[in-house]
Amino acid sequence: MNKKEIENILKDYHWMMNSIKILKSSMNDAGEGLTAQYGDEAGMPKAQGITGDPIYREVVRREKRYSVIEKYKAKISVIQDRLHLIIDDRELEVLHWLLEGKSYRWIALHMGLSHSHIRRIRESIVNRLCDTNVPNVPNDTKLMKQKSAC
Repeated sequence: MNKKEIENILKDYHWMMNSIKILKSSMNDAGEGLTAQYGDEAGMPKAQGITGDPIYREVVRREKRYSVIEKYKAKISVIQDRLHLIIDDRELEVLHWLLEGKSYRWIALHMGLSHSHIRRIRESIVNRLCDTNVPNVPNDTKLMKQKSAC
């Protein structure tokens, strides 16, 4: 990935995550209420190039939405697969708020820094994330077992 692509994904990360959630929840039902035509209407000629079956059209529409979800997931995973490269505390904090969709000014006020300093930190983050010699997360990485608070 080049630098510009990483910058765009960082900028769009928040709304892509929200879109995935919304699209998945809206597509849970099977399209209830859709009925194919029957009776005299079923035998009438249809407009050329359009199917008269509303169920088929709904399947086509949903298939397009599923491909959009997969495209968003691929972009999001680029960032998620490289999160382990950011180890500096300031960079981690800035990255967290960028992924939450916050502006440079908001992050600067939150952290007590200037917005231009936040921009420089973001540049450093992007440089680390777009490095082409980046190894993926090691396979032997294990999550720590922790007891829940309940």
